[in-house]
Amino acid sequence: MKRLPPLPALHTFWVTAQCCNFTRAAEQLHITQGAVSRQIAGLESHLGYPLFQRQARGLSLTEEGREWSLRTQQVFGLIGEAVEQIGNRRQTLQLKASTCVMRWLLPRLMQWQKERPDVPVELTTTVAYTVDFRREQFDAAVIYAPIAEQSGEARHLFDEQLTPVCAPALLAGLQRPEDLQQQVLLHPTRDERDWALWLKAANTQLGNLSQGHHFETLDLAMTVASQGSGVAIGDSALIGEDVKAGRLVMPFELRVPTGMGYYLVYPPGTVPSAELEALMNWLVSQAQQP
Repeated sequence: MKRLPPLPALHTFWVTAQCCNFTRAAEQLHITQGAVSRQIAGLESHLGYPLFQRQARGLSLTEEGREWSLRTQQVFGLIGEAVEQIGNRRQTLQLKASTCVMRWLLPRLMQWQKERPDVPVELTTTVAYTVDFRREQFDAAVIYAPIAEQSGEARHLFDEQLTPVCAPALLAGLQRPEDLQQQVLLHPTRDERDWALWLKAANTQLGNLSQGHHFETLDLAMTVASQGSGVAIGDSALIGEDVKAGRLVMPFELRVPTGMGYYLVYPPGTVPSAELEALMNWLVSQAQQP
């Protein structure tokens, strides 16, 4: 097989072929006109035929030169695509998630970084439950949404199931749902719908439902609950790490589904990169663990 021509000379030819002018090619390549001329001459010598016709009015491509111009355009176009695509794979994955899922998500992302340090993830938190990929430049997001309304780009993590939680010190005083009447109720939102939903399923009415404390986020309510200042209501999956660590306990077996769930989504109409696919599959597998 004949020895391949040098790549720098081919690149110089490609640039020169687009403008058919040694001077303009030299300016684009940031080398001298003489260097361009010598590289073209060396390439022609290597190939055994001329690529340009030297005329008084300038340069024009020979028939072979036109063929090489098309081929080099394809080659350097492929190289450019490879640089962009492979470079993008090495970039940090941008993930968005609402603050309510942080207690579940953050420990797992820390574990992911230990297992896959080659795929870094940058997490952006928000109080919003959704993502608008038309305006937000994220590779994926963890959203909180109705169970029956998800598109094909959504990967199911888990459904929301509410249950009371408290510090271990309060457990002895919570034998029946009616015992909640003697506790301070902690609400993870401004309204009282979570507690109301669970109490209805437990067939229990309390007189202190509106006398508790209200918080802006689930995380704040859980933090106060872990300090023994009251009983909060929260998703059983989101507080799993706190239960394992002994910071919180779930005094009752009743779990009440809300019809909402947590999903991993990525921009519609796109194909996830291998790195993003690996992260999403790993998080889904984590959500399926008991």
